[in-house]
Amino acid sequence: MPGVFAPLADARKDPEPPGYRQRQPRERPKLAPFLPLIHEILEQDQTAPRKQRHTIRRIFDRLRTEHGYTGGITVVGDVMREWRATTAEVFLPLSQKPGEAQFDFGAGEVVLQGVPTKIAYCVMSLPYSDAFFVQVFPRECTETFQAGHRRAFEFFGGVPHRISIDYVPRHIIDVELNRYRGTRSGCCSPWSVHIVPIQ
Repeated sequence: MPGVFAPLADARKDPEPPGYRQRQPRERPKLAPFLPLIHEILEQDQTAPRKQRHTIRRIFDRLRTEHGYTGGITVVGDVMREWRATTAEVFLPLSQKPGEAQFDFGAGEVVLQGVPTKIAYCVMSLPYSDAFFVQVFPRECTETFQAGHRRAFEFFGGVPHRISIDYVPRHIIDVELNRYRGTRSGCCSPWSVHIVPIQ
């Protein structure tokens, strides 16, 4: 943009202001010697009943009376929040609806008639019922992709309502999935696809 100051021109491109970005954590000279003690208290609190765990105020008071801490309470709270955020357990619910399947290819090596041989295998699982089907092939290609699906459908006695496929090579998505009649495919990432029968 001629005649516009460069930083202003950059700011015009982005509707949201960039905000403040702290480049490195602030030093805490007064609190630094007490960090191992705070972490030890917090680790012990993990096994204590919830109502008996230390609050920010309680740790702050203990540091002042028992250990001579002269800093502020805010920085103690910041350290406690950071520690809890990095040590918190994370749970991901793994619930699947009936009629949904997952399909994936893998590669491995087997000893076939005494000779180490590379193989490809496909796995289709029905997570709701924990049922699965595995088929081994000499290689991964369009034909084995189709044969793996067909044999899994025969094994399960039907076609799932939805199939999540992890890492489908681009040529299979372009050539084969669009040929299935009555299905719709949509990529949820560059490496996976969902097939949903059209009703």
